[in-house]
Amino acid sequence: MRSRAAASTLLRAGFDKVYSMEGGIMAWKGFIAKGVPEPAMAYFEPATKPEEMLALAWYLENGSQRFYATLATQTKESDVADAYQELARAEGRHQASLLDLYRQVSGAPPDESFPGSIISSEQDDDMMEGGMRVSEALGWAKGKRPAEVFELAIALEANSLDLYLVMENRMRDQEAGRVFKVLAGEERAHIERLSALLEKSA
Repeated sequence: MRSRAAASTLLRAGFDKVYSMEGGIMAWKGFIAKGVPEPAMAYFEPATKPEEMLALAWYLENGSQRFYATLATQTKESDVADAYQELARAEGRHQASLLDLYRQVSGAPPDESFPGSIISSEQDDDMMEGGMRVSEALGWAKGKRPAEVFELAIALEANSLDLYLVMENRMRDQEAGRVFKVLAGEERAHIERLSALLEKSA
């Protein structure tokens, strides 16, 4: 888990002496810290209404889906490609869940321009989980070993898990909170799957 994502989780859990290592584990391993993805919650802070949070979440899931789907086409290792395709399909299921939740929260189905009708897509359609740009993530992944990509993916999924836990607590509607709890559980499953892939490829 990225150090800032972990720090955010600990602060909300009531710990008051929390520190985040500049550059996190990626910097410690020798990666360039500049341009490291920001925690997802930093990206979500401007969203105040449930509909806005759902629209932003949809954009991030959509970006992650594109990220994994593109990686699947760029690797020659069939087992790694299968793993990326599996993760891409899971992100697609998350998007469907978010659309259902939007209907539930707003009392109406999303219009044809959703999520652009809720928030501007000028920048958000290139964003993915972890607040990182899809184009930036794909550029970073070129030439990287699968283990390195899995490490980044784990960090992004950890930020997404953190986000859904916060959104679960913010939702006043019990059913809406339950959906985000389910999504958080799916993110945990992603992290476990990625951790297994990382261990296998190390």
